[in-house]
Amino acid sequence: MPVEIISFKPEHAKSFKDLNIAWLEKYFYVEKKDIELLDGCEKNILDKGGYIYFAAYNNQIVGCFAFIQKEENVYELGKMAVDFKFQGLKIGQNLLKFAIDYAKKSNWSKIILYSSTKLEHALYLYKKFGFTVIELENNPEYLRSDLKMELLLN
Repeated sequence: MPVEIISFKPEHAKSFKDLNIAWLEKYFYVEKKDIELLDGCEKNILDKGGYIYFAAYNNQIVGCFAFIQKEENVYELGKMAVDFKFQGLKIGQNLLKFAIDYAKKSNWSKIILYSSTKLEHALYLYKKFGFTVIELENNPEYLRSDLKMELLLN
């Protein structure tokens, strides 16, 4: 069964939060900024020019990601998570491919993301899709972030 990528609807807000909390608690811990974005995803992401998408598999929400607008034509890829029961089905790759295609069609100049060297599989995937490591700011928004990457689109 193929994965379907669908856009945010208000009834998906709980899935967005639940997927991310599960991922954060497995690998790190939930930070204040996470709660702000997850509890108020419409106000703090969508209403500020961002986007949220989901992966549906067998009509079940099994993954998600957000584009958080940083400046004109520059978006942060964040809040990407896949339900642990559905990992290994290339859902993360489907989400990432959709995200990059969407950004290119939208004529954005670049996508940035923050990650952690602890997440070897994720970093491999990002590099496979063309992201490169760039200098990390002194005080990133998340304590877990020890790496910043970008994908130039133009």
